[in-house]
Amino acid sequence: MALEIAPEKVAHVIIKAREFDAKVGAWNSSPSEGDADEDPSSILEDFSNDPTAAEIAGFIDALNDDEQVNLVALAWVGRGTFEPEEFDEAVDTARSEQITSTAIYLLGLPLLADYLEEGLEKLGYSPGDIEEDVL
Repeated sequence: MALEIAPEKVAHVIIKAREFDAKVGAWNSSPSEGDADEDPSSILEDFSNDPTAAEIAGFIDALNDDEQVNLVALAWVGRGTFEPEEFDEAVDTARSEQITSTAIYLLGLPLLADYLEEGLEKLGYSPGDIEEDVL
């Protein structure tokens, strides 16, 4: 049972997933109306041209196949679909069931950051320390 993605890459996905999850429906009609200096909460507005989703999707898409299936398996372990000792089976399942973009699949998980953190923890990593190193 070896994690074939650098924990720092997982931490990057966690950080970006938290940014993505924090987005809320837009209350201004355009991004130019919400001035972050006047209304700091306007940075949380989710517009169709918001780069957050594209940034995280681009990062995940740039990972090699092994890293992508390990990321999915890690999320499944964190979610409780697989136990930590079943990680290799989770990787094999992720590889065999991959039918769509890994980024689209993962961004569709509403608690992605939590699942990845929990997965890292269950495999013996310290998510907080790794995230601090990335920041």
